[in-house]
Amino acid sequence: MSRPGRDDSPDRLYTLTGGRAHSAADNPFDLVTLVVAECDPTTGMQSEHATILRLAQRPTAVVELAAGLRLPVSITKILLSDLLAAGRVSARHPRKGAFIDPDVLEQVLLALRNL
Repeated sequence: MSRPGRDDSPDRLYTLTGGRAHSAADNPFDLVTLVVAECDPTTGMQSEHATILRLAQRPTAVVELAAGLRLPVSITKILLSDLLAAGRVSARHPRKGAFIDPDVLEQVLLALRNL
């Protein structure tokens, strides 16, 4: 069953990635990796690469970029690895939450129970 507005034909996806089916083993991208554009799109650039650079003006998760491109995440990761290798994007994982003292959490829980 096809979703409206999508063109996921294997030929198109093959063309987008230059025939690559998987990104490199050292690919730093997962669903929540934050991507930031390091430059603006240039003329002659592949349209999907240009779209990624426009969408990633602020830190944007890989899964959000895939949704914006209306492409599978696996294809988006391949496109991102091209941009990363060219120095056009940077990638980082979101920071883990700051350490919270268990005593503080216990005090908050007690205060909530007293409400």
